[in-house]
Amino acid sequence: MDINKDLQFLIGKKISEIRLKNKQTQQDIEFLTNIDVAEISKYETGKRNLTLKTLTKFALALRIHPQELFNFNFDIKKYRVDE
Repeated sequence: MDINKDLQFLIGKKISEIRLKNKQTQQDIEFLTNIDVAEISKYETGKRNLTLKTLTKFALALRIHPQELFNFNFDIKKYRVDE
């Protein structure tokens, strides 16, 4: 189990969910963030690691508090500190 990959996937999934709920396309997000659609897809599927700067860009484009991107169920107990 890799906590970083799992979190990356869950945050990406949350970005996609909120974007769709807002009726925004990946092209809309591209326009607002200057992040290429292909890269947005990688972030949404958890294939690309988010920096704090990129996470902030997504939050602003989605018109949400960055905290909302972490609003998902996550069992931290199944991970170890040394991972």
